[in-house]
Amino acid sequence: MARTARSGHARKKRRKVLAQAKGYRGTKKSSYKRAKEQVWKSGVYAYAGRKQRKRDFRSLWIQRINAGAREHGLSYSQLVHGLRLAEIDLDRKILADLAATESEAFAAVVSQARNALNGDPVQKRIESFRLRQQPVEQTTEPEGEKQDTEVGATEAAERKAEELDVELSEVEGTGSEGHILVEDVEDVAGKVKVTDAAERKAEALGVDLSEVEGTGSGGRITVRDVERAAKEVGEKAG
Repeated sequence: MARTARSGHARKKRRKVLAQAKGYRGTKKSSYKRAKEQVWKSGVYAYAGRKQRKRDFRSLWIQRINAGAREHGLSYSQLVHGLRLAEIDLDRKILADLAATESEAFAAVVSQARNALNGDPVQKRIESFRLRQQPVEQTTEPEGEKQDTEVGATEAAERKAEELDVELSEVEGTGSEGHILVEDVEDVAGKVKVTDAAERKAEALGVDLSEVEGTGSGGRITVRDVERAAKEVGEKAG
């Protein structure tokens, strides 16, 4: 009796192809030859479909970003160029999501891009405008007068207020629609406005932050300000 070569492997291969063709119409799901052709064609179509899906989403993201930028007086190309100048790395998917669901955060991003285009200082850290509503302690007041029971503040401002032991009810907000920002909390606490990176740099270089003039957004001290101050101290010592 003749020996059949690789019969086990051949059956395994055919079963695999027929399993991939399960659900196809007619003999494409039962005939190995037709099933093999259809599985190969389906793979080609799926590959092209994945590529086209990426193109469709890219086009959709650009349309959303462009529509959001136009509301703030910038075109899509101007916004992208401004973000590159500001060194704010946000891809199209994130920008489109901000434009569609987080209008205030997107407005803050556009503002920084406009600052970069105009040569103004840029704040790379964008505050989140998802607000938490905090109740304010109610006090006795005459009838007929309405008392504010809620204070709007960003999450970063709330954390800074807890860190510096500042009551948010005593802080006057300067953000959008009177929202309280980190800078407002620091003003009330009398703390030097400085970025986290600049504070670490000052500790490494031994620079007194009280003697450094900030050139960042709202007078905030940046890393460049600390390096400049350290260089000036070195020149005076030399």
